[in-house]
Amino acid sequence: MVKIRLRKTGCNRVATFRVVACDSRSPRDGKFLEILGWYDPRKTSEKFGLNLERIAYWKSQGAQLSETVASLVKQAQKAAPAPAEA
Repeated sequence: MVKIRLRKTGCNRVATFRVVACDSRSPRDGKFLEILGWYDPRKTSEKFGLNLERIAYWKSQGAQLSETVASLVKQAQKAAPAPAEA
């Protein structure tokens, strides 16, 4: 099963995270399928960036989102303008 979760990068006390699609059996910082965004909890203005199109693709393929990533996606969808219907 594919999971979309955070992968820790950086060093001690300066941790940043990447949002990745990976096999659920792989370790937190192990092998992954694709990088889908980033998250930096220390920043004050722009804390994260996500590729919502690729996240939607992986969800359509049956991927599960972790709680933290689901929260980030919800925030990103609120901030993004709604696409105009033609």
